[in-house]
Amino acid sequence: MPDASALARAESLIGSIPDYPAPGVTFRDITPLLVDATALRATIDALLEPFAGRYDVVAGIEARGFLLAGAAAVAAGVGLVPIRKAGKLPRPAASVSYALEYGTAEIEMHDDIPDGTRVLLLDDVLATGGTLEAGRALVARLGGEVTGTAVLLEIDALGGREVLGGDVHTVFHA
Repeated sequence: MPDASALARAESLIGSIPDYPAPGVTFRDITPLLVDATALRATIDALLEPFAGRYDVVAGIEARGFLLAGAAAVAAGVGLVPIRKAGKLPRPAASVSYALEYGTAEIEMHDDIPDGTRVLLLDDVLATGGTLEAGRALVARLGGEVTGTAVLLEIDALGGREVLGGDVHTVFHA
């Protein structure tokens, strides 16, 4: 069970940067949380808690999702699957394009997981839902089964939960 006071501190460490990376967008900066070991551990515990025993690997979406997924995989004693931005992998097996709040992007993944692998999909922020929807599609395309989706912070007003069918575990809301 995550420590409530450490979670409250972790939430207080998430900053807001207006007009980044584009005018009208508020970037949520989790790097102050990442540098605080107690806050980081509490958030990793909170991300994993509802999914105990339901996944074989943790998949993290570049770039900040990598950081959370790596820590989560080590804490859970399972492997890590990186989902990268297009052009960053030496042997991408599949890719999916998606819309962002401020443009479009594409993610790729290797085919390193056996068919039927149970995957916990993690990312830092749920905004419009495009990135996580693409991540789910990518895992499925490569034979994996997404058994859970978790995010550190959900920006409720942007409606990403509805895009994902409401099936998302969120630690913090903005």
